[in-house]
Amino acid sequence: MKRLGKLLPLLLLTLLAMNAGAADKQLRIATLAPKNSLYHQQLMQLGEAWRTSQGGNAKYLVYPDGSQGGETDIVRRMRVGQLQGGLLSVVGLREIEPSIAALQNMPLMFRSWEEVDYVREKMRPAMEKKFLDKGFVVLAWGDAGWVRFFSKEAAVRPDDYKKMKFFAWSSELEQQEIMKSLGYTPVPLETADILPAIQTGMINAVPSTPYFALATQIYNTAPNMLDLNWAPIVGALVITKKSWDDMTPEAQGIVREAGQKAGAQIRAKARQEVDEAVEAMKKRGLIVNKPNPEQMKEWNDLAERLYPKIRGKLVPADTFDEVVSHLKTYRSSKAK
Repeated sequence: MKRLGKLLPLLLLTLLAMNAGAADKQLRIATLAPKNSLYHQQLMQLGEAWRTSQGGNAKYLVYPDGSQGGETDIVRRMRVGQLQGGLLSVVGLREIEPSIAALQNMPLMFRSWEEVDYVREKMRPAMEKKFLDKGFVVLAWGDAGWVRFFSKEAAVRPDDYKKMKFFAWSSELEQQEIMKSLGYTPVPLETADILPAIQTGMINAVPSTPYFALATQIYNTAPNMLDLNWAPIVGALVITKKSWDDMTPEAQGIVREAGQKAGAQIRAKARQEVDEAVEAMKKRGLIVNKPNPEQMKEWNDLAERLYPKIRGKLVPADTFDEVVSHLKTYRSSKAK
């Protein structure tokens, strides 16, 4: 009886430890994407797959709407263990691996989604290895539409925007310097600050995807959109290698499959929603300004002046050259 009395506290402590371990199974993912958006919904589906595979008291939490800060903040929180993952654009991803900027920070380089897909698939294995080496696992690749310029006043030429104050991501110091060198005025802010900033006049031009402009109501204050596919917004869902290694092989397989499905859904639906968002905004007063051939030449000339400033600064030189090479190969194959 005495022996049993001594064993009971030990058994109780063991059970408590087991329960605590189960309760510690948490996967916390953050994103700037709006609540109930396509991106949020796909994250919730992936999380349910993870939670089911873990069993017990596993908890999955998604923090949408930038509630955990900007993308730089999200990456920092992942590194210290406050978050296990993030659905990020290149703005956040390049905080982990700078070469990813090649998929987003090369304006007018890509002419279609087919070109984006081709280049991304060619670079994906090596890119995912770079992320893994830095402690992150890529679960899904996605995109969010083409960047277009929304402004308070109508503008069609590059010089039209020199009199405007542009939103710029606060973490992208190199991009701000490049803008200034070309005569533009960047105003560094976080994404959550865009709407109040444009409403108060702190900024009057915003590079944004149509879907984001619609979801955040930016177009109400900046009702002019330039119909120009400046650059694709490319992103990925990444989780820390530590949280990945904590999963069983079975759970890893389930989550990997769920991630691939989520990425495919995001890419397909996000592209569809670009046109739908523009049409919805046009019905509510959006003015679409399309450059004519002469004005389009001015934009292409601007891009050509930008490339030497981007190569080796915003985008590593070897990665820049790799993208150019892949595009040359793709376009040659299509020309035959």
